[in-house]
Amino acid sequence: MVGGDGRLHGKKESELPGRGLMTNGTARRQVFRLSKERRVSDIMAAARSVFREKGYEDAPLSDIAERANVVEGSIYRYFENKRDLLVKVIEDWYESMLADYDQRLAGITGTRNRLRYMIWRHLKTIHDEPALCNLMFQFLRTGKDYSHTAVHELNRRYTRRTLDIVREGVDAGELRDDVSLALVRDMIYGCVEHRTWSYLRGEGEFDPDATADAIVELILSGLRKLGPDPASGRADVAERIEKAVARLESLAGGKNP
Repeated sequence: MVGGDGRLHGKKESELPGRGLMTNGTARRQVFRLSKERRVSDIMAAARSVFREKGYEDAPLSDIAERANVVEGSIYRYFENKRDLLVKVIEDWYESMLADYDQRLAGITGTRNRLRYMIWRHLKTIHDEPALCNLMFQFLRTGKDYSHTAVHELNRRYTRRTLDIVREGVDAGELRDDVSLALVRDMIYGCVEHRTWSYLRGEGEFDPDATADAIVELILSGLRKLGPDPASGRADVAERIEKAVARLESLAGGKNP
């Protein structure tokens, strides 16, 4: 009923024909979307946990479904198969790492400090998440379709942050400009992988802090600009590199992985 003031009296707006249905329908659709997002989140959390514990090949979808409190068939509503589920888990992991890197790098200044942080963070991730790293290295990166996956693009974004730091050092006149950035990237991440393979195999331990210091010194020893006397500068670079290599070897106990 409409009063003289033009306002509705006697019934709530939601009780008027059509309006309540529209409002309730919208609410139902929102609840459904939230329910779907929550279910996908629960499945991915369960999958991450099971993959950590059992690896990829020995992780049945039935275990993941049970831990996520859903029927196994529900998994196929959101993921094509177990490999697709693994890819999505790794994607989510990378996204969270990239967000963390961006936030923390914003508060770090200086080429050495920023580069050291990126190397340390990579080592710390391997140290803290060996199971997920093994899944990435063994089952995703070696796949024929890897270069076409979102994980590949995320990995490129991941390593690009390190190259951006080196480029900043070159632009600031701190580092040489005659070295391939792609080669620098391969040196950094190749060195990290070489030094952590034995740990990923379950053989021994490593210190992310000490290893990061040794690697950043090795890399910067080869990238720092030479002084006014090139011959003397090269000899100094060679000496610094030898010391950095010796330091890495001592951290590994004198053994190669």
